[in-house]
Amino acid sequence: MANHRKQKTKWLAALLGLALAFTAAGCGAGGGAPDGGAAAQPQTSPGSAPPGQNAGDAEKRTVYPFTVKDATGREFVFGKAPERIASTSPSETEMLFALGLGDKVVGVSDFCDYPEEAKVKPKLGSITKPNEEALIGTGADLVLAGVSMKLPTVEKLRELQVPLFKVEPKTVDDIMNNLLLMGQIFDRQERAEELVAEMKAERQKVVDAVKDLKPEERKKVFFEFSPGWTVGQGEFLDELIRLAGGINVAGEEQGYVKISEEKVIADNPQVILYPEGIIDDQSKKPMEQLIRERSGWDKIDAVKNGRLAGVDKDLTSRPGPRIMQALTEIAKGIYPELVK
Repeated sequence: MANHRKQKTKWLAALLGLALAFTAAGCGAGGGAPDGGAAAQPQTSPGSAPPGQNAGDAEKRTVYPFTVKDATGREFVFGKAPERIASTSPSETEMLFALGLGDKVVGVSDFCDYPEEAKVKPKLGSITKPNEEALIGTGADLVLAGVSMKLPTVEKLRELQVPLFKVEPKTVDDIMNNLLLMGQIFDRQERAEELVAEMKAERQKVVDAVKDLKPEERKKVFFEFSPGWTVGQGEFLDELIRLAGGINVAGEEQGYVKISEEKVIADNPQVILYPEGIIDDQSKKPMEQLIRERSGWDKIDAVKNGRLAGVDKDLTSRPGPRIMQALTEIAKGIYPELVK
């Protein structure tokens, strides 16, 4: 039970952090890149490979000084690639390691657990309010913050001279653009482009698998990402449902919202998705049991027909380089006969 509670805490910290954080998006200084997308065009030149890359793989190099704005509108001028990097967000930690920068990571949040190498890095506290002393003590050249850190915390850390760079992805394209931007900042453009190409190929595989569905064949989907919470438009989870060929029954809502049990019954979803390994704190029941035993929910098609599908809680809560794996899981949950 303690392990389940710890897992649920991680999930809530990630996705309820998103629910709280989305209201702060765009509240920074004007002129910044919307939703954490790249605010500068690639600056590249031919040259030898940076440390950690093979010469044959480095057709593009970042030209420094490199100037870019983060999601809050703060302008950063990089004279060279940062050498000491801290991350307060699991998604951005995954990006750093995927770019081959694990040896430069000097600290991560308490919830950064992928890849395995991230688990042994110094811990910096929560993803919403990291430990200030630990963060400053890393001596990081750059600190990455994700969607769960609200603007007041960002500003407070900057007052403490923490070089905090915040991203705010809302869409799948934002996620990929952030990865390309990290490639520019850290002079890992070739690797970033390879990863994005792989992500696009995986997305296209799912899109192709469901492209022949007729309108009447598309399934109505309800995604309860945490007990009592679902997701509407304007967030990447809603986009993943749509890319997977589903119709989000909460699609007319905005952002992360509390569910109305009566509305879900009325919407009558044909598929219900939920994160595996989550235990409801109040009822102490696993998510699937909680959903099945709600009053009146036995009349919902998804429940009657046994179309409840668990998805990986980390993949679906982290807007990082594994997001297309989340898309594949969601698509399999909706159309197991089409997506293998």
